[in-house]
Amino acid sequence: MVELRARWDELVPGSDSLADELVARYVERTRRAYRDHYLDAVLTALDSLIQLSTDPTSVRLAAWFHRAVHEPAGTAAEDAESSALLAEQLLPHYGVPPIRIAEVARLIRLTGDLAAPPPDSYAPPRRDANGDVLLDAVNAVLATDPSRYVVHTAEVRRDTGDRKAALEQRYDEVRELLDGHLYRTQLARQRLGPVARVNLESELAGLDSELPAPWRGWQQATLTATATFSAIAATVVAIAASGASWQVPTANNEPGWPPVVLAAVAFLSAPLLFRCARSASQRARLIAGAVVAIAVTGLLVAWAQVPRTNPAVGVGLRVPLLIAALLLLLLAGSAALVASLLRTRTARFLPARNLGQQLAWLAVPAVVALVLLLIVQPLARNYVLSANERVDGTPREPGKAVPSTLNGTVAWISKSLQGAGAEGAIGTRYGIAIPRQSGVVEMLDAATGELRWRYSRSDSDEQPNIVATSNGDYVLAEFADVGYLLLDANTGHRKAAWPGRTRDHLIQQAEPLLTGEPSVGGSGKLHGVDPDGHERWTFEPGGCTDIGAVSTAETVVAFLGHSCNDKPAEMTALDLKSGKQLWIKASADTYRRPVVVAGLVVVAEPGGDSDVPVALTAIEPRTGDIRWRWPVPRTWACRTLLNASGKYVIVVDCPGPSTLENRKTVVTAIDANTGMTAWQTTALVSPRVKVTVTADGRVISLGRGATGCVVNVIGRDGLRQVPLPTGISCGRDPRAIGNLVLTSGTGTVVALR
Repeated sequence: MVELRARWDELVPGSDSLADELVARYVERTRRAYRDHYLDAVLTALDSLIQLSTDPTSVRLAAWFHRAVHEPAGTAAEDAESSALLAEQLLPHYGVPPIRIAEVARLIRLTGDLAAPPPDSYAPPRRDANGDVLLDAVNAVLATDPSRYVVHTAEVRRDTGDRKAALEQRYDEVRELLDGHLYRTQLARQRLGPVARVNLESELAGLDSELPAPWRGWQQATLTATATFSAIAATVVAIAASGASWQVPTANNEPGWPPVVLAAVAFLSAPLLFRCARSASQRARLIAGAVVAIAVTGLLVAWAQVPRTNPAVGVGLRVPLLIAALLLLLLAGSAALVASLLRTRTARFLPARNLGQQLAWLAVPAVVALVLLLIVQPLARNYVLSANERVDGTPREPGKAVPSTLNGTVAWISKSLQGAGAEGAIGTRYGIAIPRQSGVVEMLDAATGELRWRYSRSDSDEQPNIVATSNGDYVLAEFADVGYLLLDANTGHRKAAWPGRTRDHLIQQAEPLLTGEPSVGGSGKLHGVDPDGHERWTFEPGGCTDIGAVSTAETVVAFLGHSCNDKPAEMTALDLKSGKQLWIKASADTYRRPVVVAGLVVVAEPGGDSDVPVALTAIEPRTGDIRWRWPVPRTWACRTLLNASGKYVIVVDCPGPSTLENRKTVVTAIDANTGMTAWQTTALVSPRVKVTVTADGRVISLGRGATGCVVNVIGRDGLRQVPLPTGISCGRDPRAIGNLVLTSGTGTVVALR
């Protein structure tokens, strides 16, 4: 205390009492930290730096006052403010000029933040000679003898109060000090900097061992895991790309080595990037940077080599997969580079492992897998779908078809549709959709036959299967190797692509939409599907079961055939919206040829080994009750075709043995509401020709007459045979869309008037 009092040395003439008061404040018994030995260390350091100041007296006074007021658990800023106020209160009594008092107070307040700017600070603060000298002197305690420094830091932590809070607060303070210069003047950096940094790093290591660290280092672990697993994911995607084509159709000279080389590079990069992310060396950063450069170069080359699509050439799946693999490799290299740079500052203070790091290593591979499944795979498929499709045509108001009276003339003839005919035509609200052999769907105006739009794909050269759904608003087209695509019937633009897992589903019914999924071992599934491919529900009755189904506006009736355990066939009903099972009944045999008429499900009761049913049965879909039963004459021997036409069930068969000599066809109209025969006609028409049924109940077929092709019309009033103009192919099947009858010409579709 005496030595400390001697340092005042008449700093302010006639101020012995002030010196005594200040010394008493630093040695009072209630103070735990910043005691007299602390002030002595500050004043000693100040003696060696004071020549750098412009106002030595003000700096010395500020050093004496800067911790004159200290509250336990208080912050440095609070102590500095209180000490500055004390100086402003006491110094005027000892004749200190107001200008100097203001400078002293300013300097004291600077000690509220001792951390210097970081070494990479963009704009260092304006030089303040007095402030730099004072702050360096105050921070000189960091460079004291290690044993004395340990005592000082222990006092500071004890003064804070709560041990855990003290450790955490001190840890943050030390990290902030180490991130900066420690000292502002060059002289202090040379004399005090090395020792101070060793003391601080030793203290930080001790604090690190005392502090619970459940999360510290999770950022580093996340970057390391990202670098490793992204490289592994790039390997997987590159291997998948090697099995896909670069363009469609595949070129004979298409090289297959690029994805294989990329897979090898990515595979070898995984362990290298793992080590680079855990190292702060220059070599680690160079290796990570090289991986980034390889990925960027590969991306530029791949982008430049992407095939230019046209009606004959499309983009293969290898393009997006290869680009995705390169992006994953770029992510891996970037993560390793960032982790290496971050480790330069944090490696020494990271625990070996903790909860945060463990969770990071568990979460990152899961995230990478989800990225592959939910982002990479859908984006790759969507890219191929979009790149290979074209829509031609300008939207216009659709015409209304005129019903065919079948008077032997032609209403219209479409332009050439190579490989297409009337057999695959479907009706929509906006016209007649025709599938073609070259992966094309065309929409014809129902009134004129003019082309409204054409949807084509470069990656498909087979005829798609098409159905109309959603009351004719959409065309659902199944393209080989692509899957189901939903096209707007008005514009031809694709509205949705069904998920890849639905590629092998079978359309059980288009209106409303049901799909079936055949499974191994005969265990089928039934799905209630929205037009965009979203499955509302799935019905799976169990193993060894085949499913067939039809649906009314509210109810799905499914027919279950069991192939094991001698279990009898069953019939069940499901709610169309929810898939909830409404009822289930056993039946003697699986019903055949179900058709929905007037809200009822009409089925054919099998007649043993014969294709001819013994009866037709109408079933109430909501209850399973039988509304009526119509016995099939035993003399009938042909296919017994069932068709819905308004409120009638139109039955087509032959009234006699199924032999070449039998040249007669019988057509019967059954009222679906009563089960009574409305009318029946027997016509001299071969029962083996393909027929189509119009909405008003006419049965249409084509045949050869004496002078050419004729159309056979069987209806309530009997048989009419009408000669057709030349150019119509009698060997191809007619198609009825509503009451419009279509036939085929040479590469054309013909609408009969």
